[in-house]
Amino acid sequence: MLASLFVVVLGSCYCSKASSQSLLGVPELFGPSKAMVGDVIELNCQLLTYPNNETILLQLFKEGKHDKILGEYTSLAGENASFPLVIKAYHDGNLECVAKAQNNSNIEPTVSNIHHLKVIEPVKGAKIEISGPVEFFEGETLEMRCALTAGNHVSYKWLLNGQLVFQSHNGHLLINRTTSKDSGSYVCFATNQFNKTKVFTTNSSEVVITVKEMVSNPEITFTVLKEPSHIYSAMVTCQSTKGTPPIIFSLYNRTEMVENMTTEERKATFKVALVLGQHLGWFWCQANNGGRVAYSEEIPLEVVPVGGPVMMHYDYDTGENYAVIGLRFYCKVAEGSLPRYQWFLNKTLLHDRGSFYYVVNQPPKQSILLLSVGRSSTGMYHCEVSDSFDNTTTISSRRHYLDKDGLNRLPLLLVATVFGCFTVLVLLVSVCCAIGVVFRQRQYEETTLLGLEMDRMVAAYEGELDLSEYDEDADVVKTARGAEFDQASEVSVDEWPHAEEERKTLEDEPVEAP
Repeated sequence: MLASLFVVVLGSCYCSKASSQSLLGVPELFGPSKAMVGDVIELNCQLLTYPNNETILLQLFKEGKHDKILGEYTSLAGENASFPLVIKAYHDGNLECVAKAQNNSNIEPTVSNIHHLKVIEPVKGAKIEISGPVEFFEGETLEMRCALTAGNHVSYKWLLNGQLVFQSHNGHLLINRTTSKDSGSYVCFATNQFNKTKVFTTNSSEVVITVKEMVSNPEITFTVLKEPSHIYSAMVTCQSTKGTPPIIFSLYNRTEMVENMTTEERKATFKVALVLGQHLGWFWCQANNGGRVAYSEEIPLEVVPVGGPVMMHYDYDTGENYAVIGLRFYCKVAEGSLPRYQWFLNKTLLHDRGSFYYVVNQPPKQSILLLSVGRSSTGMYHCEVSDSFDNTTTISSRRHYLDKDGLNRLPLLLVATVFGCFTVLVLLVSVCCAIGVVFRQRQYEETTLLGLEMDRMVAAYEGELDLSEYDEDADVVKTARGAEFDQASEVSVDEWPHAEEERKTLEDEPVEAP
C-alpha cells in the first residue's frame, strides 16, 4: 500500500511539471517590417499562454545571436512586451522573441516566430578602389570595387565615358580580357531607396583607365622625292594601324639599322639617298611600344624610270542584239617602278571620274579606263605615262578612235577574210572540175586509140588466112570469125607479144588437104 501511494505522489509531481511546461506558450512577435536608420520604432511580443504566479521574461534578439540582447521586458500579468528601438544598421535582418520563466528553471523557454526587419541606411561616400595599375596593355584583367562609407541594400551602376556598361548589387566590376575599348573614365553610382518614396544616391569621382593597344605589324612603303640638281631621295614610311603611342620605329637594311625615331603617331618617315636604276638593298621596319615588338615585310629599294613602249588595248561588253554598251581600255608601260598614268580624250585630260568614264589605276602594273559607249564617249583616245616623281619624261601610246557605230560595224578585215575564203573555195571547186574533165577526155582518147590498133591487127590477120580452102558452111565461117573478133577484143595490151608469137606459129604450120 505504501508502494502504491509513492507511485501516485510521483505521478502527480510529473503531471504537475508537464502541466506547468505546457502553460508557457509560444510568443508572437510583430511590428513594422521596414525602417530607416535613426528611426524610432516599437516591436511587440505577445505571450497568450503562460503559467500562473510566474514572472515571464521576454527578450528580443537577432536570429541565432542570443549573446546580444536588443531589448527585454518583464511580464507579471501576461501583458504584451513592448520593445522601443532606435534603429541602427545592425537591426537589419531576422528578429525573434524568447519567453522564459524568470524564477523557474524547470520551465523550458520558448521562441517566437521570425520577424524580418529591413533597415535602410542611405548610401554615402562612394569611392572606386582598383587592384593594380590604371595603365596597362590589352589582354590583362581589370578589377574595381565601388566602396561606400555608409549604405545597405544598394544597387550599383558603372559608367564608362558617361555610358552605362555594367550594373550589379555587389559593387564589383571585373573585365578578364581587356581591350583598348575598355579605356576611359569610370564612375560608379550607388543607389538605395525606402518605400519607393525616398531614393538615395551617391557617385564616385572619375578614375581614368588606360588600356594600351599592342602595336601591329607595320607596313613599309616609299615615295621618291626629287631635289634640286637632279638629286633623288627615297622617303620610306613605316606605319602601324594599331598601337598606343609613343612608338619607337626603326628602319633596317637587312641586318644593319639605318635610323630609328620615337613618335606620338603610328607612323614614321625616314629619308634615304637614292640612285635611279640601282638596287640599294632590302629594307624593313621594326615597331615597339613596350607591349610587343612588331616587324614589317622586306621590300627592295630600287627605282627604275619609265621606259619602253606604252601598250594600249581594249575589250568590251555587249547587250541586247550584241550591241557594244561598255568598253575597257588598258594602258601598260614596259618599264617603270613608279609610273603615273594619264588618259586623254581628244587631247583633253580625263580625271578620276566623269559622266561616262571611270579611271582605275593599278600601279605599277597598268591603268584601266572604263567607258559607257555613247555619243559623249566618241573621240580619239590615248594614254601617257611618266614617273610619278618626275614628269620630265613622258611616253605616249598610239591613238585610238572610238565611236558607237564603228564598234557595232563588222570589221573590214573580217569581211575581207570571209569573202576571200569564199572565193578560194569557189576556185578550188572549179579547178577540181576542170581536172576531172581533162582526165576523162585523156582516158577516152587512150581507149579509142587502143581499139583502132586492135582492129588493124585483126584485119591483117584475116587477110593472111586463106579461108576458101575450107568446106565449112558460110554461116559457120561467119560464126568463127565473130568469135575471133570477140576474143581479139578481149586481149589486153600486155598480151600483144604473146599473140604475135602465136600468129607466126599458125602461119608456119602446113595446111593439110582434105
